[in-house]
Amino acid sequence: QVQLVESGGGSVQAGGSLRLSCAASGYTSSSCMGWFRQAPGKEREGVATISPGGSRIYYANSVKGRFTISRDNAKKMVYLQMNSLKPEDTAMYYCATTSTWYGGSCHTAPYEYNYWGQGTQVTVSS
Repeated sequence: QVQLVESGGGSVQAGGSLRLSCAASGYTSSSCMGWFRQAPGKEREGVATISPGGSRIYYANSVKGRFTISRDNAKKMVYLQMNSLKPEDTAMYYCATTSTWYGGSCHTAPYEYNYWGQGTQVTVSS
């Protein structure tokens, strides 16, 4: 059974940084991992995804150049370094993985992921 636990959220001022962590238990080292976010009244959206070996990485246009996703398979951890945060980055951030990836680029749509953490809140004030 896969379990994901996020941490590292908080409140920061615009321009600040946060590092989100996702601790994974279960068999995740051969699966794509992703970070997603959902702001109040908005749909959940993909922020960044990373392939098992780390060679295929996707970023949403809104976070390119500011966020960095990484993973440590030995520690079963996935990270999201968020720099130059903006108020529009305010959302609940979720870590997710999927059992339905069979190679190639990772899925970027939330519905493609079937294991989710409980989320960690990120609030950016102006």
